[in-house]
Parts: sequence; C-alpha cells; structure tokens
Amino acid sequence: MTPTPSRSRSRTVLLCAALLALTTQTAAAAPVVPPDPGGPGHGGRDCVRTERPLDAKARRILDITRKAKSDLKLKSVELRVTVDGREVVTDALGESMTGVPAEPDMHFRAGSVAFAHIGTALLQLVEEGVVDLDDTVEQWLPTVPKASRITLRMLADNTSGLHDYVTDPAFGAELGPHPFRQWTPAQLLAYPYSHSFWYEPGTSWSYSHANYLLLVAALEKITGTRIDELVRERVTGPLGMRDTRNGFTPDIPRPVLHAFTSDRGFYEESTFWNPSWTTAPGAVITTHICDLATSARAIGSGELLSYRSYRTLLDPGTVGLGGASATCPASICLKQTEAKHFGLGVIVVNGWVLQNPSFSGYAAIQAYLPSKGLAIAVSATKNPNTPDGNMAEVVAQRIAAALAPDDPLAIT
Repeated sequence: MTPTPSRSRSRTVLLCAALLALTTQTAAAAPVVPPDPGGPGHGGRDCVRTERPLDAKARRILDITRKAKSDLKLKSVELRVTVDGREVVTDALGESMTGVPAEPDMHFRAGSVAFAHIGTALLQLVEEGVVDLDDTVEQWLPTVPKASRITLRMLADNTSGLHDYVTDPAFGAELGPHPFRQWTPAQLLAYPYSHSFWYEPGTSWSYSHANYLLLVAALEKITGTRIDELVRERVTGPLGMRDTRNGFTPDIPRPVLHAFTSDRGFYEESTFWNPSWTTAPGAVITTHICDLATSARAIGSGELLSYRSYRTLLDPGTVGLGGASATCPASICLKQTEAKHFGLGVIVVNGWVLQNPSFSGYAAIQAYLPSKGLAIAVSATKNPNTPDGNMAEVVAQRIAAALAPDDPLAIT
C-alpha cells in the first residue's frame, strides 16, 4: 500500500491514510506456477483493448487519460471503465519497459485491494453464523496484546489501536536498504508490539497494516483454510477473476507490467522487490486491469453479500470515530466522517467505494459509484520526474469528474 524507503514510505502511508480520511507465515509456501501464455485467464488474452472504432464516451475517457499521463509524467497508465458491468473502454498507454508497450493484460501488484476481498469473506462467514464480528480474537490469537478486547471488527475496520509498522522509523531503517528481504508476520508485528496502543481498542480510528496480519491469521484458524484459498473460494473465484492471485514469492505471473521508483533517492526498477512486508502471506496479490474493474464493481456493489452485510461493509461503525486525543495526534487518528471514512476493508468517499494501493513504484485504484453503476480501474507506473503520491488516483479523479460531475472522487 505504500512505498519502500523510510522518508517516502512514511509520507505516502500518511498520504494514503489521509486519503482514507477523510480516506505465522503459513506453513507451506506454495510456489508460483508459470501461467500458460495462451490460455484464457493466464496472460489475460481475454483482457484486451476495446475494439475500434470507439464511441464518443470512450474517446473522451481516453483523451482525459492521455492528457493526465502527460501532465503527471507517467511511464504507463492502464484503465478500464464499465457501467452496470458493461465495458465502456479498456486500454493501456505508455511503456512497461523501454521499447515494450504496456498492454491491458499485464499483471501488477494490487496491495490493499486484498483487504476488500478479505473483508467480504469475513462478512460472508458472519452471515453463515461461523463467527460474529464482535467476537474477540483471544480464542484464536491468545498471545496478541489486549486480545480479550480486540474484535474481528476492529481488525477489519482499523479500530484496534495498534501502531502501523510501516510508519515506524525503525522498520523503515531496515526495509529501505533491503528491498528484497523476506519478512514474516512475527518480525513485522514486533514493531507495533513494541509500542503502547494509540487508544483503547474500539474507541478511535487509525490505519495499521498490523490489523490485517492478525485478521488473516485469525481467519485461517477459524476456517482451517489458507487465506489465498479462502479468498479464491469465496471472492475471486465466484467473480471469475482468474488473473488475480496470491504470490508467496516476489514473482509476478507473465506478462508483467514493470515498476520503477525513486524512493531510495535514484530511479531504479522495483518490479521484483519483495512485497512480503505489505500484508500477510497468502494475501499478497497481483492482478490485471480487467480483474481490477471486476473487483471494483463487485465489491462496491456488494454483489457477494446480503444487503445487511453490504451496509456493514460501507460503515462498520467507524463514522464519527477518530480525531486528536491525549494519546493520538490528529495526523494518526484521522477523523472519520460520513463523506470520507474507512469501511470494512474499503474506503468510502462521497458515495464511491474504493481501494487505492500504492507501493514500490506501483499505484492503482479501484472505485465504484453505486448510484450510477460506474466502475473505474486505473494502474499507473512512474518516470523519474513523476510527482510523489498515487497518480492512479489522480487519473481516476479526472475520469470521474467527466462521468459523474456531481459525485467528486475527492480523496485528498
């Protein structure tokens, strides 16, 4: 969800948290099996540019995207826009590597999109009576500090009070020089466990990657199923997202959209930096732009949930929480409002339901506006002079302004 080095990473994590505001290791490490380059869903031969000639709406979206790519000095932009599940336009602009054109079927890291899938799977288990959102985690994770007061809901909606290891300077000092390091959950959790809680669990809001490490561990114990298999069975499989998958190694299924970053002070390729620090093993996903649009629509519409669960996805009780206190600054405990708040693995902004991963040179967004059935998926990569921040968001904001001017995708 965030970039890698200490200074840039902290800045971007806080940015992503602000966008929210208002925006162990599994036993068996399954190897990534190289995809069949010609098979459907493997290499994404069903994810291609929209057939020409384009209609007026598609041309307008592409014109907006081309200008945004130029304005933001992006290396590549991939996009797909659908309305009520029907394609408006799919395309890829720019290059993956020098001399290698970007294509819609290229795979990229999707980071926090996994949190939306995990949140949906959790709500399905609640619907089935397997667990209750307000079950405390002590029965599955007894060694977690305050386990008797932390619930599954608090892990999923970021109200546990745990520090975020990604913004911890000690973590940054270790990760920055070692982008290929393989991290275990125990190593990552040692950072938040070394700090006192920001607040008593459930009484405020603050973003922490540690919540999802623990939620995944709890779900695996609850179900007896590895998280990648659980999400495939309950979310990505039923949605036909054949090119969205977990990776237990830094490998990415071919074809690959390459990433580049200046996070460490010089422009370098970061495609295969190890993403094990970003979330729990089994939940480190890659995808392509067509699957990302499918995810935007399905998660944003609550397709896999009952109406009651869908309402919980959008607001599990976070609205009204956050704000500065004696133990937590306003920059950490961000105020959650009706207009901009974190749901249960998703972000809600002016009616849009989204996730916005950004780390190690990759940036993306999936956004869905239920009132118009509008799904926007964008992925972007950087040139040496690309501005800091998630530029995929900026591209999506410009598209949204044209297609839904009364519903601004005003993340910042």
